[in-house]
Order: sequence, then C-alpha cells, then structure tokens
Amino acid sequence: MFDVYRNDKRNLLVLGTGSAVPVLYSAHKWRKSRKRVLKVSGEIKSAVQAEGYYLRSLRAARERIIKVE
Repeated sequence: MFDVYRNDKRNLLVLGTGSAVPVLYSAHKWRKSRKRVLKVSGEIKSAVQAEGYYLRSLRAARERIIKVE
C-alpha cells in the first residue's frame, strides 16, 4: 500500500506505507490524503522501490491534459 501526500504548490508525493517524508522534502507542508492507495502505476511503483518516494507536480500534469484536448 502507498501513502499519498500533497502540498500548497500542488506537488504530489507518494511513499510506501509507514515511510517518513524524505529529508529533502521535509521542509514543505505536506498534507496526507485520507484514502490509502492500494494500486499505482508501474512507473510510480518502480520509483518508490528504487528511491523510496515518487514526486510529481500536479500542475504540469494538468497543463499536459489541457494541451492534448
């Protein structure tokens, strides 16, 4: 299972359940999602296994979706 956090700058941080927020990102104000995520994409899963976390900007993803439409 995975824990999902987001912050005021619209960043998304995915960690394995029970993992601490990495020191590099601990200065930001992260809010934990109330729902636990059971299944994630292969890209996110491999990043969490390799690095311990996955970080993405939600703003950039939204802009890509708007350009495609």
